[in-house]
Amino acid sequence: MAGSRLEKFGSVFTRVRDLMRSGVIKESDKPLWFDVYAAFPPKRDPLYVRPSQRPRPQKKEDPVPEIFYKEDEVRAKFFEMYGSGPKASDLTKTNFVSTCQRFVEKYSELESRGDVKPEMLFEETGKALLAEGIVLRRRGGPAVAAEQTNPLLGMELAEMLAEQQKNTANKTQAPEEQAQTVTTDGSAASQ
Repeated sequence: MAGSRLEKFGSVFTRVRDLMRSGVIKESDKPLWFDVYAAFPPKRDPLYVRPSQRPRPQKKEDPVPEIFYKEDEVRAKFFEMYGSGPKASDLTKTNFVSTCQRFVEKYSELESRGDVKPEMLFEETGKALLAEGIVLRRRGGPAVAAEQTNPLLGMELAEMLAEQQKNTANKTQAPEEQAQTVTTDGSAASQ
């Protein structure tokens, strides 16, 4: 008896119909969908099909090895340090070369020369691009700057600010000192 209550035997419609015939469900309590289903039955009755018991052969996954080129590592490091840049890539131009691609090409060129140490190759590539007029801005930091040869450029910002404040303080003190000497001096005060 309990086995007949499973969804495997008959559809929901046939079970509700039989419950109504036996008087378990009253005509006033029938579901809303019952009349619609009776008026427009599906072309095929829904049927529960027991899954086969025989084991299905497991599909062997064809492991595709990941392909990494040497340039991919350079690109990854470039995007990690500099991001994608301030402007979008223009793909409508066929001769457009992105900043990242220029960086990779310059990196490969400097690496093939062999005159730069591998540890310094990334920084030197940034400096070489700066010499060509391509400014790279680090994420959350200043742009890559060329080596400073002028000593004035090497001054720290704090020193410059302190010197400027000192100069403005000297200029404001000079008129105050002149006004004090005029008032303390009797001959200057009578004029």
